[in-house]
Amino acid sequence: MSAHIEHGADVADSASLGEGTTVWHLAQIREGAALGPGCVIGRGAYIGTGVRLGAHCKVQNYALVYEPATLADGVFIGPAAVLTNDLYPRAVNPDLSLKSASDWEPVGVTVAEGASVGARAVCIAPTRIGRWATVAAGAVVTRDVPDFALVAGVPARRVGWVGRAGRPLQRDGQIWRCPLTGATYRQQGETLVEEPA
Repeated sequence: MSAHIEHGADVADSASLGEGTTVWHLAQIREGAALGPGCVIGRGAYIGTGVRLGAHCKVQNYALVYEPATLADGVFIGPAAVLTNDLYPRAVNPDLSLKSASDWEPVGVTVAEGASVGARAVCIAPTRIGRWATVAAGAVVTRDVPDFALVAGVPARRVGWVGRAGRPLQRDGQIWRCPLTGATYRQQGETLVEEPA
């Protein structure tokens, strides 16, 4: 089963789409982007030049993933979320000449395995969203997010922990437990570590 590109999508010839990947109407996949197998790119989404997506990522409608972002396997990017790439954005140089590609240095957002970025959230590069973390809808991420953290607000702050199933974890003494799967986690300072099954 090869990749499926809906009519009206704009996929550069040099982009690489993994087997079973679907690109919906009005989405744009730029030059040199590489998408793993089983990805879903929603209507009107943008994947920048050279962006890397692992297997089974979902980039929802009108999300913007600017280069040089990297998404690991199983990442979810919600509708209209933005992963930025410019620390000091300006349209022009100090002399009012239009900026060109050589006038700035792009920096990317890295999203680790299984993490989710909610609808209309903004991740300011360079930041790393940790494994299985969740960025709440509308949050603005300005610093790295630990593995399994649930962050919300402007700027985003940790408001809890989530497990691989995405559900908020419940505290049970020194242990955090997933109410859905029963998986357990142990907090170590400002990090959370999975306990062996």
